[in-house]
Order: sequence, then C-alpha cells, then structure tokens
Amino acid sequence: MRKLTVDDIADLRAYERERAGFRARIIELKKRRRVPVGELMTIVFENRDTVRFQIQEMARAERMLSDEQIAHEVATYNDLIPDDGEVSGTLFIEIDDPVELRRWLPRLTRIQDHVRLEGPGWAVPAREVDEERLSREEELTTTVHYLRFRFRPEQAAAVPAGPVAVVVDHPNYRARTELGPETRAELAADLGVVPGPGS
Repeated sequence: MRKLTVDDIADLRAYERERAGFRARIIELKKRRRVPVGELMTIVFENRDTVRFQIQEMARAERMLSDEQIAHEVATYNDLIPDDGEVSGTLFIEIDDPVELRRWLPRLTRIQDHVRLEGPGWAVPAREVDEERLSREEELTTTVHYLRFRFRPEQAAAVPAGPVAVVVDHPNYRARTELGPETRAELAADLGVVPGPGS
C-alpha cells in the first residue's frame, strides 16, 4: 500500500472544503473496519484513507501550516499504513471509568503479544509497530497499541472466503470475534487479494 507524502495532505482551507464529505466517507469506512474484541477492546484496521484522515484532523486541530510540521506527522503516521502482505490495526482498550482503567492496565501488560488473526489451520500473530515503546512497558500497558499482521500468500488468499477471527488470549483477557464479510473484503483489499467466485 502506497505511503502518504506531504503533497497528499490538503492545506487547511482546502481541507475545510472537502472535510464534510471526506469525514462522512471515513465514518462509513470505519464501520467496516472497526471490530469489537470482547467487552473491553476494539481494533480498527487501518489503511491509507484512515491514516490520511487522522493526519488531516490533527493538522486542523493544531492549525499546522508548515510543510515541516506536516512532514513530521506523515512520517509518524505512515507506520500505520501496512506494507505489502500486511494488515495493520489500532487496538484500543476502551475503559471509560478511571478506577476500572487503573485496575485493568497493570493486568494487561504485553497484551500486544497475545493478539492474532486466525483462520482454519493458520494464525498470524500481531507485532507492535512501536518496538521502542515495548521496552518501556513493564508495569502498565497503554490504552492504544499499533499492530501489524504479516501474512504468507496462502494465508492472505484465505481471507475473502473466511472464516477469519481476531483472537486475544492474554492470561487476564480472552476474546474472539469472527470478522464479517465486509471486514474480510476490506482486509483482502489491503492484502491485494482478488476474491474468487463465492467469496
């Protein structure tokens, strides 16, 4: 999947003109790419459009005007755009109650090591995009993890027809969610897989 450049990010005036339509399209896109995983977690599978939206919204909120500011955000967020043969996702621990959050974060350390995508006879483990952050995580996890899943060609080819599930098997949290056909189609597109008949 092609990475973003500074030229892909509209300046503030141009973005204001396209924002309503672009935002509505991203909301619809994320409905197909957002998957609840048990009661406490959600994963959003990222692609070029979802990442561009994040950068545009950040630039808008922080009134970024210079190419240097935008270039920094593009370089940071490009890590979320999957490479060929990959799917990427942002895993959110969604606990609103501060007391509950303080109770859960120490219990979920290294959660990123216990996430995988799987189908019949295969499994693709997640790896954290920010390896540097991993070395700092000892007593508490963070509420957001940026993950990548590297597929072999035969695994990617199995995605459109499914079944495919997101699985979390942490000692303190276990959940499994089967992906619906629209989500599988999105992931197949990310992987460059053309669905066969009946997919």
